[in-house]
Amino acid sequence: MTSQTSRIDPVDEVLPLKNLILYGFQHVLVMAASPITAVFLVAQTLGFDSALTVSIISATFLVCGIGSILQSFGTAGFGARLPFVMVPGGAPIAIFLAIATQTDVQTAVGAVLMTGAFYFLALPVFRRLLRFFPPIVVGTMLLLVAVNLVKIYGGTITGRAGEANFADPINVGLALATIGLTVLFARIFTGTLQRVSVMLGLIAGTLLAAALGRLDLTGVMTGPVVAMPHLFPFGMPKFDLIAALPLIIFSIISMAEATGQTIATAEIVGRTGDAHAIVPRTIRGDAAMSILGGMFGTSLIITSGENVGIVRATGVRSRYVTAMAGVILVVIALIAPVSRLASVLPGPVVGGTAIIVFSIIGVIGIHVLSRVDLRGHGAMFTLASGLAMGLMPILVPGIYSQFPQWSQMILGNGLAAGTITAAVVNALFQIGAPAITEKEHA
Repeated sequence: MTSQTSRIDPVDEVLPLKNLILYGFQHVLVMAASPITAVFLVAQTLGFDSALTVSIISATFLVCGIGSILQSFGTAGFGARLPFVMVPGGAPIAIFLAIATQTDVQTAVGAVLMTGAFYFLALPVFRRLLRFFPPIVVGTMLLLVAVNLVKIYGGTITGRAGEANFADPINVGLALATIGLTVLFARIFTGTLQRVSVMLGLIAGTLLAAALGRLDLTGVMTGPVVAMPHLFPFGMPKFDLIAALPLIIFSIISMAEATGQTIATAEIVGRTGDAHAIVPRTIRGDAAMSILGGMFGTSLIITSGENVGIVRATGVRSRYVTAMAGVILVVIALIAPVSRLASVLPGPVVGGTAIIVFSIIGVIGIHVLSRVDLRGHGAMFTLASGLAMGLMPILVPGIYSQFPQWSQMILGNGLAAGTITAAVVNALFQIGAPAITEKEHA
């Protein structure tokens, strides 16, 4: 029996139930801020009422939970059989909102469903598409994502211009305090607590808001205890290929990210066999959960790189831990008071948390760009043109408002316009020239 047990890969080890629950809850703490902030952003931007917000929060936790279970178990070729947790992606949320504000939320949901289907269509050939998204393009995209999301989340802190409480100093102070507390926790804690510093910052900011009388818990315990999310909460989706194009383009980058995460995670957990062969399973899991999420009114649901740090820090490599995290997420989704509690979190606190989280995306973009020799003529103009086309609609809203509606879908979406521009300009400079080189690392 001992020799048989010793042959089990650590990733396939089934831990005692109490350990599964403890380590699984740890993964939930790390990723919980992502669905909460994502839904809060969408709800605030699109003006959802509290009941709809609660339903979408519940749906997001449910789909993330089911997806985590699917990726951990890898049923019928869907899922990598690796310790993955699934979350709403930051960039897809920005694109989802851009589509919803330019058209309507039903069209944005249709874009999610079309993108989920595109995953399946593009999977056999996506490796050929990756050459159009080298580090110079991906780094540009990540910078634009960060700027766009910081601008959007800034509105959850200040409120709308012209309102009586616009830029209320207490609200701005709460956001700054939340950011400061998050950084403080990341500095003073180590190991697991450091990994959940974002969540601790959110909790501390919320407690501070409560002390200042800015947390209204009225109604949290009112209503049913158990509730199921609703299918198509915004009505039947609308399908507009032009509107969906930015999200479809992003899915190619998402597949590239899934490739890197799968290979890295397989190496960390010691998964035997060819890691590249697992990649299609990861992407199929992302596709299935994105379609399911779209049916429940969410944006794309994708595998998360956040939990990989927990795997590395703790040395707990079992995929059954993330499966348990998925079960916990499903249970949270079905407990209505938890979703109602998440829906009443103070906007400035959530905004402050989101700004530090999504600014980190910009840091990642800078890191990606650090691998590129920006002294090269092509790299310099690729980055400059991508930022120019991407920042204009973000920083100057309405700049394309007099253009035809179909063109506004692309030009008016800074993330899409900037990424497409960077990809095209980079390709032009590569015709008949050596590829943009990455810096030599000693």
